Amino acid sequence: MSDKRDYYEVLGVEKNADDKELKQAFRILARRYHPDKNDAEDAESRFKEIQEAYAVLSDPDKRRQYDRFGHNVPGGSPFGAGGFNINLEDILGGDFFSSIFGGGRRSSGGGADIRIRHQVTLEEAYTGTKSELNLDLPTECLSCQGTGAEGGSTSTCGTCRGQGRVRVRQQIGPFISDAVQTCEECQGSGFTHDADCGDCDGIGSVNQPQTIRFDIPEGADNGMVMRMRGRGEPARRGRGQPGDLHIEIMVEEHPWFERSGMDLIMSLPLGYSDLVTGCDVTIPHVDGKDLKISVPSKSNSGDTVTIPRRGMPSNRSRGRGDVIVLLKLVMPSKFSKQDLKKIKEMKQILDGELSIIERMENDAKIRRHSSS
Repeated sequence: MSDKRDYYEVLGVEKNADDKELKQAFRILARRYHPDKNDAEDAESRFKEIQEAYAVLSDPDKRRQYDRFGHNVPGGSPFGAGGFNINLEDILGGDFFSSIFGGGRRSSGGGADIRIRHQVTLEEAYTGTKSELNLDLPTECLSCQGTGAEGGSTSTCGTCRGQGRVRVRQQIGPFISDAVQTCEECQGSGFTHDADCGDCDGIGSVNQPQTIRFDIPEGADNGMVMRMRGRGEPARRGRGQPGDLHIEIMVEEHPWFERSGMDLIMSLPLGYSDLVTGCDVTIPHVDGKDLKISVPSKSNSGDTVTIPRRGMPSNRSRGRGDVIVLLKLVMPSKFSKQDLKKIKEMKQILDGELSIIERMENDAKIRRHSSS
């Protein structure tokens, strides 16, 4: 009596499952339990069990034998001496095996992208500005025309016949799979050469000083990325298009403004008298014009004053954000005895007529009303 699980149970299908259902069930389970993708202790044994079940049920003759005799097939193993010979690449897809074995389909052959960071002030981000950077960037070697070969002389790779990739047969458990990998001889370029270029050491590119000019739009946000097509690394050995240059904008911290989308937020520390009587405060602003903040009388610490349309411009549409000012009470660090005496004399005026409980209840009502 065999202790193996029922093949239909292993794949999770009904006994009347057709070829499409079998293939779909196998694809899902094989991807889940492949030992190179799953770290569980039983992943390898489960994967072999899944392979065996599919190998039997996907073969009409072996399936008929299994449906009749179960695991006790007359004559021993239904697979013979050669094991399973199923092309897993057709079932699971070539990309699945490429990710396991480090190979892959041939890329477009383009050069790699380059990413740099460029700092600007909040004022520059507000108005927009023209920027210029002097960089050492890789450019195509003129001596070898980017091929990496001495004198630019190359020949078609004999291993891959100029395709840049080769098909290899691999054993994965009991399965034999045909997979596509990058040709090691030419490193995917499809061409080889006898001697490396002396100017670039066979790389095909050399670093050259370049001046990069670009416009930063008004309202540029921290982390914005600007792309300059074709200014990245040249394609390896001159085969393909160069990569792109990505410039990430980093906005420097402002002395008092914080940014929230298009709004500019700041705190304004004031003395008690300014909060009670109200006041006007004028400060320099990022747009080059003075910003006037009118503090109403009888303001509380934690109140906000909104100045509309003086915030950041949008870099995608029209309009500007607001400036939001948070009022804060600043206390003197030291009091003289005479000052403390005066404050105590004014305690009733400063505290008001309400008790602490009444003030707490009123504050809670105002807070709840503002949040509803």
